[in-house]
Amino acid sequence: MMEEEELEFAEDLEAILHLTPEVQLAIEQVFPSQDPLDRADFNAVEYINTLFPTEQSLANIDDVVNKIRLKIRRLDDNIRTVVRGQTNVGQDGRQALEEAQNAIQQLFGKIKDIKDKAEKSEQMVKEITRDIKQLDHAKRHLTTSITTLNHLHMLAGGVDSLEAMTRKRQYGEVANLLQGVVNVLEHFHKYMGIPQIRQLSERVKAAQSELGTQILADFEEAFPSQGSKRSGGPSNVLRDACLVANVLDPRIRQEIIKKFIRQHLSEYLVLFQENQDVAWLDKIDRRYAWLKRQLVDYEEKYGHMFPEEWCMTERIAVEFCHITRVELAKVMRTRAKEIEVKLLLFAIQRTTNFEGLLAKRFTGCTLTDKKADSPLQSTNPFLEDEAADDPGSEKEEDLDRPRKPKAPDNPFHGIVSKCFEPHLYVYIESQDRNLGELIDRFVADLRAQGPPKAGPEEGGAVLPSCADLFVYYKKCMVQCSQLSTGEPMIALSTIFQKYLREYAWKILSGNLPKTSSSSGGLTISSLLKEKEGSEAAKFTVDELCLICSILSTAEYCLATTQQLEEKLKEKVDKVLVERINLTGEMDTFSTVISNSIQLLVQDLDAACDPALTAMSKMPWQSVEHVGDQSPYVTSVIMHIKQNVPIIRDNLASTRKYFTQFCIKFTNSFIPKFINHLFRCKPISMVGAEQCCVRWTRLGGLRGHEPHT
Repeated sequence: MMEEEELEFAEDLEAILHLTPEVQLAIEQVFPSQDPLDRADFNAVEYINTLFPTEQSLANIDDVVNKIRLKIRRLDDNIRTVVRGQTNVGQDGRQALEEAQNAIQQLFGKIKDIKDKAEKSEQMVKEITRDIKQLDHAKRHLTTSITTLNHLHMLAGGVDSLEAMTRKRQYGEVANLLQGVVNVLEHFHKYMGIPQIRQLSERVKAAQSELGTQILADFEEAFPSQGSKRSGGPSNVLRDACLVANVLDPRIRQEIIKKFIRQHLSEYLVLFQENQDVAWLDKIDRRYAWLKRQLVDYEEKYGHMFPEEWCMTERIAVEFCHITRVELAKVMRTRAKEIEVKLLLFAIQRTTNFEGLLAKRFTGCTLTDKKADSPLQSTNPFLEDEAADDPGSEKEEDLDRPRKPKAPDNPFHGIVSKCFEPHLYVYIESQDRNLGELIDRFVADLRAQGPPKAGPEEGGAVLPSCADLFVYYKKCMVQCSQLSTGEPMIALSTIFQKYLREYAWKILSGNLPKTSSSSGGLTISSLLKEKEGSEAAKFTVDELCLICSILSTAEYCLATTQQLEEKLKEKVDKVLVERINLTGEMDTFSTVISNSIQLLVQDLDAACDPALTAMSKMPWQSVEHVGDQSPYVTSVIMHIKQNVPIIRDNLASTRKYFTQFCIKFTNSFIPKFINHLFRCKPISMVGAEQCCVRWTRLGGLRGHEPHT
């Protein structure tokens, strides 16, 4: 009965102590233990079996029971101690909470006291500084009032003095006084609602207007706009008047400058009228010489009259340039039929030289209307050649020469020479004619002299005419870029394209040797009888050299045309760059290269055809023993040894095209050889061996001719 009660107690205890997996995991983490009794899945049967694995181990059952009871007593003692220790915990916690609340209340009380004291201190400071602030405001207002009264006194006195000096034309004193009055008046802009201030402002404006009218009248009297003689001249009064004009409305200064320059250049308009002989282009130097004399005269007589910042010398030169450009344009429109290339280039050269002198003498600060079409900073890599008198001394390698530093920008470029641009068609047409004559001369020279010769150490010789052509192109390009970087450059590039195509077809393609038949020139007799190598070859040695020379020339033209396109794009205006395109001409030279290589391949291929035909006609079935090399193999080897070294030596400078020739010949010869090999039927075993031996001998060329 006692055992049953213990069992029921154990079951009840197990039901009460059943914990969730989360709680059990937390207990294991806080109190890790290896004791099986502490495991949540404890099994009493397994534990007993562990203690008593055999029947013999039951002899120690009393000891085991005593140990378990001892452990139970210890656990009871521990539980009892813990329970007793927690008896007073709740009371201690309540006491600590009350103490904390009391401390917080005391802290709040202290903070409130500090805040009250701070507010009282702030109020005390405000009361102390209130009087000081009032004194500061009073001082500031008093200072402003004194300053304003002083300014008002200065303004009133200055206006009275200004009006008196204006009537007496005391411009020297007026210049300094007027600037001061204007500066003082600026302080009274916010007081313009006061009638007295507004009245003073109106008196200042009236004095300025009167001064402007008076100064213009004085200049008109000193420098009348009509009449050949000047009734007045430079004086101290006019010099001081210019200083006053600096303070007045800028329109007064502009009017003075405009009238003086117009009067100063009136003689020029009379001397170089459209109907005068000196107005034509052949005497254009006289225009610029006249200006030089006038500038010297101005510096001597009027240099000290106008302020230096007015830049009167430069303004006279700029106005002269504007007038000259208009007058030259009118003269050239009237006498357009009389304009010749040499005359036009002479006038342009003198004009650009004059513009260069202006750039050295002046800064261009008066050029307020910058031209939209003015050329960009020069990127001309041939600046060293532009001043040369002998264009024949130029070399085609200049296109590859490193560029020199850019030329400084000329603010006066085109200020006069712009008028020549509508007439540059005369120059373009002249270059068109010159290039046409140059191409015709190249054709005649090539027919008379024949192709250039080249040794193995020199490689393929380039036709000298192509270098001459590109040297002439460079000269034209540099010259035209000095004249204009707009539409004339586009027209010149069109002329370049035209004669590049003509050079490709007339000089290069037109002089390629012609084949008599597209089938390689074979006849009926050549199919039935072997011919000697010298008889079967289509082209002579000179013709092979000519083809190689044309190929090398076309390659040179292809590379140089690409450089020419880049240079043209550098020199033309940015908005016109897209219209420069020499791709079609480069494709033309590529076509010439392909045609030349194809001719060389066809020639060697046609020379080998009789030998292949003879091979296919042999009675291979009747061959009884393997012999030495056959005549047709000897013929093929001979043709290869004759043609390939010549082509190799003449294309030494263009190895990639020699490689293309070898590849194309191989691609043409091998299929043809296989085709003829299939025609050798019927063929015996001995015949097949003989054929292989002979053609293997042909493959031995690699060992004897390493360059082939």
